[in-house]
Amino acid sequence: LSVGLNCALGAKQLKEHIQTLALKTDFYVSAYPNAGLPNAFGEYDETPESNGNDVEEFLKNNWVNIIGGCCGTTPDHIKYIADIAKKYPPRIPPVLPKLPAYSGLEQFEIFEEANFVNVGERTNITGSKQFKRLITEEKYDEALIVARQQVENGAQIIDVNMDEGMIDSKNVMETFLNLIAAEPDISKVPLMIDSSKWEVIHAGLKCVQGKSIVNSISLKEGETIFKQHATEAKRLGAAIIVMAFDEEGQATTFEKRIAICTRAYKILVDELHFNPTDIIFDPNILTVATGIEEHNNYAVDFIKTTKWIKENLPGALVSGGVSNISFSFQGNNTVREAMHSAFLYHAIKAGMDMGIVNAGMIDIYENIPKDLLEKVEDVLLNRRADATENLVTFAETLKKKDRAETVIDEWRNKIVEERLSYALMKGITDFIETDIEEARMKYDKPLGVIEGPLMAGMNIVGDLFGSGKMFLPQVVKSARVMKKAVAYLQPFIEAEKVKNNTVSNNSQGKVLMATVKGDVHDIGKNIVGVVLACNNYEIIDLGVMVSADKILNTAIENNVDIIGLSGLITPSLDEMVHVANEMEKRNMQIPLLIGGATTSRTHTAVKIAPQYSKGVVHVTDASRSVTIAGKLLGAEKNKFIAEIKNEYAILNESHKYKQSFKGYISLEDARKNKFKINWTNYIPPKPTFTGTKVFEDYSLEELSKYIDWTPFFQTWELAGKYPEIFEDEIVGDAAKKLFDDAQEMLQKIISEKWIKANAVIGFYECNSINDDDIIIYDEENNIMETLHHIRQQNKKADNQGNLCLADFISPAIEGGVGSDFIGVFAVTAGIGIETKIKEFELQHDDYSSILLKALADRLAEAFAERMHERVRKEFWGYDKNENLNSEELISEKYIGIRPAPGYPACPDHTEKVTLFKLLDVKNNIGMELTESMAMYPASSVS
Repeated sequence: LSVGLNCALGAKQLKEHIQTLALKTDFYVSAYPNAGLPNAFGEYDETPESNGNDVEEFLKNNWVNIIGGCCGTTPDHIKYIADIAKKYPPRIPPVLPKLPAYSGLEQFEIFEEANFVNVGERTNITGSKQFKRLITEEKYDEALIVARQQVENGAQIIDVNMDEGMIDSKNVMETFLNLIAAEPDISKVPLMIDSSKWEVIHAGLKCVQGKSIVNSISLKEGETIFKQHATEAKRLGAAIIVMAFDEEGQATTFEKRIAICTRAYKILVDELHFNPTDIIFDPNILTVATGIEEHNNYAVDFIKTTKWIKENLPGALVSGGVSNISFSFQGNNTVREAMHSAFLYHAIKAGMDMGIVNAGMIDIYENIPKDLLEKVEDVLLNRRADATENLVTFAETLKKKDRAETVIDEWRNKIVEERLSYALMKGITDFIETDIEEARMKYDKPLGVIEGPLMAGMNIVGDLFGSGKMFLPQVVKSARVMKKAVAYLQPFIEAEKVKNNTVSNNSQGKVLMATVKGDVHDIGKNIVGVVLACNNYEIIDLGVMVSADKILNTAIENNVDIIGLSGLITPSLDEMVHVANEMEKRNMQIPLLIGGATTSRTHTAVKIAPQYSKGVVHVTDASRSVTIAGKLLGAEKNKFIAEIKNEYAILNESHKYKQSFKGYISLEDARKNKFKINWTNYIPPKPTFTGTKVFEDYSLEELSKYIDWTPFFQTWELAGKYPEIFEDEIVGDAAKKLFDDAQEMLQKIISEKWIKANAVIGFYECNSINDDDIIIYDEENNIMETLHHIRQQNKKADNQGNLCLADFISPAIEGGVGSDFIGVFAVTAGIGIETKIKEFELQHDDYSSILLKALADRLAEAFAERMHERVRKEFWGYDKNENLNSEELISEKYIGIRPAPGYPACPDHTEKVTLFKLLDVKNNIGMELTESMAMYPASSVS
């Protein structure tokens, strides 16, 4: 089988799609690109050379097996491609793990040891009164909002069920699924098409994109019908949920459950040739605590069945409708939430892979009160004859806990304008909706509340920040209050616009912000956005990994006043140059702001500013952004831009002058002056193993002890070394409050498992070769990879070598291999962070969002520190007696180094590709590389 892409696009435009096919598929890949895109006259004007050079990238990267040309290509084009193709071997398809995989617009794989998969249940007409009402009243737009909310709240798959006696289920299913298909933020996730009627499922399967899941089929109508339904589901590209039913009815005992599942599995795998990972068993989650003795073991039998399936039916998955377990306690959500959480805790340990569950009806297992948990588990695990009676009696005494009483401070007695100003300055959100509603009733228009007391309060915040009396963490908290206030007022403002047919825009100006293509880091960008928003700028934040076209098209469509680009890794700098160049080509007039950790005034002046003539300004930190934005949009804008241009021109010339005196030497001379080591009689310490070792869900509690807090404060633009920073007369108080907030959140991150930390390390036999390279051997002493390193070429003082990392690995000697060792690693503390970030964004809580990202970054660095320590003392063991305190670790007093790609000792980011391949990083721990070599999740180190 070969699958490929052709026509419609040229090689440049097909590149990323062909690359994705090559990396994610184990079949042959073909490509037939056009000779570019047609010009205004419909002509294809790429030459054989320009077209062929683009196609060559497919070949040298080993992405394709079959190559050709489509529209616009001539015999000359094909000949040029054919000549190039002779230089390269055809692609060898990778051996990919057979993992359960589904998709909407985006692929969703379930890796081994993956977390429980949450299937959203709110688009199930039988399980949600609200959704049922919206569908029966044909309010499809509002029903789509329910679907969207599920995805935003973390549902990885959404279950759609339209089984209702008073509607045409088949027609409604088709209508709703077709509407979902037009909503990419919903249809990106896989859909579970749920019905007790096969005709409804069949109709739904014809509407969906990607690989969906059928819920469900069973043996209740006999083997013939079962095989027909399974075959048709397979033909239409779906996985199937198999209910534990047969001709005799629903399985309720352990023995009956495993008998039906075994029978179904054999039919599907042996007769219908199903991939076992496309089979999901639902062994029936049935209601317990009904008072009927026969029901007492239902939960125990489900858990036993789950464990049996995972051990005896290889590849198959287990799912279930979790809310069924607690139906006997309808109306008492406290008990139901505890039952769901406790049941899932035990079922997931037994191997349950996914479940249809309302995330809002689950408590954290550790947070369930011990007296309630004991009674719930007595019922679920059938531990006592009187378990049901005890839980029923206890449930009657329970009431949903009221929110903790809040102490009303003296400031609550002031007039509403003063209360709002105080809340903004102190970052207090507890009373914001009450106070905003009071203010709304007081002012003629809802917009008046923003233009009046809210902006007055934010002006005070801005003045205090500008004068150094408030600091960034406090400003971000103020922004959280402002966002919540505006969110409350927004519906009233929109209603006012409709009523008066007016459009009001009282902002200082529109600023578009984006982290450029290939980069995933956004803490700094988000902070700048918050600070600008506090000063009444309207922010359009496009997020991370944003292409130049999207940035510029959005800027034009929204008529923005400023574009702000952010990036952390060095390839981001090249992408910023590209964006500036594109702005010049389009003759845009919008000023461009440049920011990010690797950016600088010099780089902006030398590389970016010459590409765009309408104003490029480097922003050093968030506090400067307001001043610069004000000047760029003020009356003296042209004068300010002219001054910056002049300043950057001087910087550019100065840079050229310095470069001419740098005194670089040739690579040949640099190699002659390499750092020399006498390798005679050298015996390298041998690691305890070669190959890889994976660490999943590493203890965050342990990692927290290795955090270096000084960079954490730098993230928030608070200068000083930890812990001395708390004694600083200027920033000490702000730093202490920020630290206290961080400690509180860190404990929640650990106890509530907001994120997961994974790592993979590896040791390999190796040698240096060709002066600058390191070859890595496999177990049979064959060369499996080569690491390429860069040598210093600046002129050195006498007796100083031009260093390269390869100098510190023993060289290959003819006839001898494996004479040295090298270690590689990748760690992340960002698995699962997106769910919590989205939750904070929905709450308009930038402060918590940025705080979480900053802490995840610190945990990732702490993970690298901890793994390096364990390598030195345990896994490589070359310094088993090392005994360093935290300060000595941070000061790198240990033996050995861990140079990272992209940093000075190893500046080439593309070495990450080899590193990730060696360690099989994506499959082992869920980290990935973007096309610009940024690591994702962002809180990662390698």
